[in-house]
Amino acid sequence: MSSVGENLTPRQITQELDKFIVGQKAAKRSVAIALRNRWRRLNADESIREDIIPNNIILIGPTGVGKTEIARRMAKLAKAPFIKVEASKFTEVGYVGRDVESMIRDLTDTGVAMVKSEMQERVMKKAEEMVEERILDILIPPIKHNTSIKTTGFPTSDNHFDPNTASDHELNEKTREKFREKLRNGDLDERKIELEVKSKKPSLQIFGPAGIEEMGMNIQEMLGNLNPSKSKKKQIKISEARNFLLADEAEKLVDQDAAIQEAIDRVQTSGIVFIDEIDKIASASKGDGRGGPDVSRQGVQRDLLPIVEGSNVSTKYGVVKTDHILFIASGAFHMAKPSDLIPELQGRFPIRVEMNSLTEEDFYQILTAPQTALTKQYIALFESENVTLEFSDDAIREIAKVAAEVNQSVENIGARRLHTILSTVVEELLFVIPDDINSGKVTIDKAYVEKQLSHIVKDRDLSQFIL
Repeated sequence: MSSVGENLTPRQITQELDKFIVGQKAAKRSVAIALRNRWRRLNADESIREDIIPNNIILIGPTGVGKTEIARRMAKLAKAPFIKVEASKFTEVGYVGRDVESMIRDLTDTGVAMVKSEMQERVMKKAEEMVEERILDILIPPIKHNTSIKTTGFPTSDNHFDPNTASDHELNEKTREKFREKLRNGDLDERKIELEVKSKKPSLQIFGPAGIEEMGMNIQEMLGNLNPSKSKKKQIKISEARNFLLADEAEKLVDQDAAIQEAIDRVQTSGIVFIDEIDKIASASKGDGRGGPDVSRQGVQRDLLPIVEGSNVSTKYGVVKTDHILFIASGAFHMAKPSDLIPELQGRFPIRVEMNSLTEEDFYQILTAPQTALTKQYIALFESENVTLEFSDDAIREIAKVAAEVNQSVENIGARRLHTILSTVVEELLFVIPDDINSGKVTIDKAYVEKQLSHIVKDRDLSQFIL
């Protein structure tokens, strides 16, 4: 596991989560313990290490209270492979659609991309030097050194360099050095050079019974070998070519086999799968023996069970064991209860956390406390137009109050309500900038908020569609 996750205690993890998520202490405690347990397992006695399995979590609460955000921030904190899937998108084995094993294949793809990116970062300095040489080779092609030409055996300094007596090789090197300096200073960024660019292969995705997606990947590789990607010459600016060549050189410097092996190890030991809307595949057992959608839902649960319990899943990178992957499920459970899941699956999610609905005070904290608060995002947008935006405290209080009221009277969509309300408040300003207002300071106070929202909040029927 990464050093970032290793050094954080459960209390420190919750403090990090507090920077981005308001409230929900119970959920933060549970995921913090789960994250620390990863490190504890890896440092436990080897004789028992493999038998320590993660305690999977079910987060229960309405939409917009931070279920997904908690899991996503936790994964970022640990630098762990993370994927979010919708339980309702999967189908039972034998039906057309995505089988549950595809979530592990997608998680492995994420892990491989993450590890390759980290490895490329480590070799970036060397890659930059190689890119510089490649661009210079295009601008000033090097001359092969002719050993028959006698030279002094010492590098020629600027003070003693004589172009009249210098060899072609020395002249070439001198010119390349001058262009190298210009290249580093950015003087040649707008100049165009000719590059060979490989065209991307068309992607192929196959839906069908279990295992057919894996077959689709093999077919794609076969087609790729039969029809190799074509390259075409293209005139592009040096500034753009540098980025293109940098990615190409960095990829060449990365040991692909080592990257895949490290990615598989990381997925198996620290991977996190977030299964959203698990309540959509739960249904109360009526005991009447009828078929219908309930049968398919239970079929998805049965297919999900071995993945959560621990099994081997074939991916294009190799076999991935799911025994120590952490699964976090979430759902509103309005129409069903966690006990409506099949008993075997319930047993694999021992930790259940009730998420609290957001209050007016929570909305106020969400608008002011997090590093990425919505108000701060709008301030940054206005700054890009040279306009300073300010929200008075009473304006933020009013927005929080309206959000709580509308959630209570119309539909509770949690913190997502703030997006709709705040966008309505600033809509007029966003439209007139920069035509009517191109600089200066704009302050949004309580009176302005009331004016912008008055005609919507009063009409409850209208607020259903606008807010």
